[in-house]
Amino acid sequence: MKADEIRGLGPAGIMKQIEEAHRELFNIRIRVSTRQLANHREIRKTKRKIARLNTILRELELGG
Repeated sequence: MKADEIRGLGPAGIMKQIEEAHRELFNIRIRVSTRQLANHREIRKTKRKIARLNTILRELELGG
């Protein structure tokens, strides 16, 4: 999801996306521990997605 698309969601939508991304990260970590994950880059992508969402949410809180 691009930053422009995230900004269009609004604060409630961003919070929902953050919750979903955290669930996704949890599931990825479970798959890593059980050795079912083929692509370890998914962890990095999901963490970056969470960081991007948090950054844009903070921008909105500060009025930017």
